Amino acid sequence: MTNVANSAPQRETGMGDSWQDAVRQDDFSAEASVRGQRMEVALSGTADFMMKGHLDRFLRSLHAETQRRALDQVNVDVRRLEFMNASCLQSFAWWIRTVQEQPAEGRYRVVFLSSPTVYWQRRSLSELAGLAGDLISVQS
Repeated sequence: MTNVANSAPQRETGMGDSWQDAVRQDDFSAEASVRGQRMEVALSGTADFMMKGHLDRFLRSLHAETQRRALDQVNVDVRRLEFMNASCLQSFAWWIRTVQEQPAEGRYRVVFLSSPTVYWQRRSLSELAGLAGDLISVQS
């Protein structure tokens, strides 16, 4: 069983580009911050079924802030993410569908930064990109 180090998100809000959101658990972390017209996201550790609720909340917050600021791109760095189970992948599928369902002016691109040597990333991220190829890309 995962020992929860910090179950509440850490959020800093303020003027300009100071928005940040994070989930920090013993075995998983997700961090997001705004850089210019882009949201930068970094995931690390293990995204298993115990992290799904945290990931869902994080993605909802990320999407809302990206739309509020009318950002044009979200970069999601998963190179330090060792594992993601199917339920967490479904959370990403929900997020991608949500972006795709927005009116054109509310859509933004999602770029996954992956490790070419991690098999699950290649396979799973290409499947996610297939959900909305015009909005989603994978770079390694």
